[in-house]
Parts: sequence; structure tokens; C-alpha cells
Amino acid sequence: MTKDFLKITDFTAEEIKETFQLAINLKGGESEYSKILSGKTVACIFTKPSLRTRVSFETGIYQLGGYSLYITDKEIQLGVRESIYDAAKVLSRFVAMIMIRTFSHKDVEQLAEHSDVPVINGLTDLTHPCQVMGDMLTIKEHLGKVENVKIAYLGDGNNVTNSWLNMASRIPLDLRIGTSPKTPPDATILKKAREIGLSKITITNDPNEAVSGVDVIYTDVWASMGQKDKAAEKAELLSRFQINDELVAKADANCIVMHCLPANRGEEITDSVMDGKHSVVFDQAENRLHIQKAIMIQLMRNING
Repeated sequence: MTKDFLKITDFTAEEIKETFQLAINLKGGESEYSKILSGKTVACIFTKPSLRTRVSFETGIYQLGGYSLYITDKEIQLGVRESIYDAAKVLSRFVAMIMIRTFSHKDVEQLAEHSDVPVINGLTDLTHPCQVMGDMLTIKEHLGKVENVKIAYLGDGNNVTNSWLNMASRIPLDLRIGTSPKTPPDATILKKAREIGLSKITITNDPNEAVSGVDVIYTDVWASMGQKDKAAEKAELLSRFQINDELVAKADANCIVMHCLPANRGEEITDSVMDGKHSVVFDQAENRLHIQKAIMIQLMRNING
């Protein structure tokens, strides 16, 4: 039976922690699974441009012994040139796994529903699970733990924010989301996370309240891909949530600062913070490789029993 990774809550808390440990082992040079994709092809579907997602997945697939097949929207046109059902069934005859980075989360859910091989969400407008899994790996490396970490997310209530809420549904966190009243995270995901009751979840319109004494300060661009026409509007709404030296000083003295990239330096984060002593931004980027390898191994192990 195949298992997919479309959102963080597709894994149990135990599976998430196992994935972190597997990624740490892989990063340390463990070679037990270096051929788990030997002789296999992974279809990588991209309808959005990518640096980290494409390079980290293609490199990871190669390091696990497999071959990465890069497919653009012009070639596949999911749901347009042919139905998602038909595309899923055809791809399942050729490849061992599908990774997709696209706009519509419903398209990815439909692809997974009809695919006979595992599907990984490389990003949708609703969630970005691989990013936040890699971020938690980075937090574990720098802070030595993942549970009960105080995290302030500042900025737009976007797919990354939603994935932090999903993480808070599996791992106990003190998660503070600092955003404007007009840019909240997904209401359904927020409600579910609060109903689960595992984590302390705070939504605040005050950036100072959000960062007070936290271990981690996190941000993303204010206008996500596909929303660049709203860039000026988002900047006006969110300018108070810029991560700068003054704001960082209100967090724990040993806090780390994170950004999922790409960054608009001077907007949501200043150069002095991004390049400063608290920043672990490029550790985050590297850890996309290790966590995604671990996710692929978990999904292949599920098939192989």
C-alpha cells in the first residue's frame, strides 16, 4: 500500500521524529539507503519556478541511486491536456514516485488519490510540508530539541504558516503567528490545530508580542508566488512585521532567525539580520536535501514493508 506526503499531518508524530533522525543519519554519511531508488525514476512536476525544491530533490534522488525526470506544466498540463486521473495512472506505470510543485492543492490531492505510487507535495498554495520539515530539522540541530520550542512566525498567513500549524498538530510547540488582521492563515487548518490542543497557538497583530522571549523568529516573503500583483498591498499591511535588529533583540538572546527563501532583503528581513549571528537561513536551505531524502526513504520503505 502506498503512502503519500501531501501535508505534515500525513505522518504521525512518531514518523515525523523518525524522519528527523533518518535525515540526521543521512547528513552524517549513513549509506544504508544509498541505493533505495536504484533503477527507479522519480517524476518531478513543476508548474512553479524553483531553485531549492528542484535542486534538492534532483540531487537527493541521484544520491539515493535514482533518476529524476523534470516535467514542466507545458508538457503535462494537468487537468487540461488530459485528466488528472489519466495522468496519474499513466505516470504510475512508468515511475516509482511523483513529486509535484504547483498552485492548486486540490490538484495534488487528486493526483495522489489516483496514483499507484507515492506522491510528495513539493509546494502548493495551501501547504509547504517539505520546507517546514527541513526547518524543524534545522531547529533540532541548533537548539537540540523540537518539542515545546517557542516559535514566532511573522508575516503573511501563507502556505508556510499553514504548514507550521500542521506541525503544531503533531509536535507540541509554542507557536505565535504575528500577522495583520487581513492576512491570517487558513481558517480550517488553524481550527483543526487548536482543536487538537497539542500546542499553544497564538495569533497576534503585535510583532513585539509575537517575538517576546522566543527561541525562533521565522519569516517568508509577504507576497507569495502567484500573488505578486498584491505585493504593494501586502507590504503596507505587513511592514510592521519586518525582522530587524530591534525586533530580534526582544527574543531570547540565543534565538535563531529563519527564512524559507527566496528573500526580499530590506522588506520582510534586513541584511543585518539575514547575514547576522542569529541567522541559520542557509542551514535551512541545505537541510531541504537531507529531509527530503529521508521523506523519500520513508515512503519507499512503506512500499517495501
